[in-house]
Amino acid sequence: MRIAVIMSLYLNDNVDYVSQAINSILNQTYSDFDFYIQYDGHVKDDVDLYLSSLSDTRIHIYKRDENKGLAKSLNELLAVVMPFDYQFIARMDADDISTPDRFEKQVNYLQNHPEVDAVGGAINEIDENGMNRGKVTSYPCTADECRAFFAKRNPVAHPTVMFRRSFFDKVGWLYPTDYVRNEDTRLWHEGYKHGCKIANIPDVVLNFRMTDDMFKNRRNGKEFAKSQLKLRMQIKKDLGYGFMAVVYAYAMYWLMISPSWLLKLAYKVLR
Repeated sequence: MRIAVIMSLYLNDNVDYVSQAINSILNQTYSDFDFYIQYDGHVKDDVDLYLSSLSDTRIHIYKRDENKGLAKSLNELLAVVMPFDYQFIARMDADDISTPDRFEKQVNYLQNHPEVDAVGGAINEIDENGMNRGKVTSYPCTADECRAFFAKRNPVAHPTVMFRRSFFDKVGWLYPTDYVRNEDTRLWHEGYKHGCKIANIPDVVLNFRMTDDMFKNRRNGKEFAKSQLKLRMQIKKDLGYGFMAVVYAYAMYWLMISPSWLLKLAYKVLR
């Protein structure tokens, strides 16, 4: 069964990270796939040169000059792959490294669990140099556990996910774009609203790159915190979560507007 892999690149992507990410896909033990890569605006010259040097016929590259954000880039790739007969669609980020058997394990899981619409897995954190940070984050495994966990946080790590085609058939193909930088949370929100089932395998399927800059530049700031709180309140309403969902939402809001050192400490303790 041939699968599609989708990944977006943008200006700040590092060529060493990009090459490691791409090689981790090309060297999968499950090799029956097509790899679709979208330039979200201009990329660095060395990244473009590296991509131009790739000769693997499974790679398909799409370029555009304007930066539109991750959700719109992934939607453009979905518009490319959905007309084809791919039954499974895998996500990948340009700074992470998939384990060699990630696809093999996830395809096997989806084939053996036809009721599940998307499956992720555990992540192993690595630093800027690709060295282990000594932290593995696991997620709930069963579909029921994942749905309950969504009252607090995302039930799956976005770059680990392999979707069954049915997921996008149910939600209407597209990543929501109404909450900037919340495309993953909104996607799970829409998935659950439309009856999708999300699960995880217990195995590590991705080496997730963590840098100190992530706590300074990503997902913090008052405006983003307000947006996240608003979304969490809507999720509680739509999915019928209890009062503790409100408690978690406000706790996350206060963490997100805290100094970066406190956010980093909370991440170490709570993740």
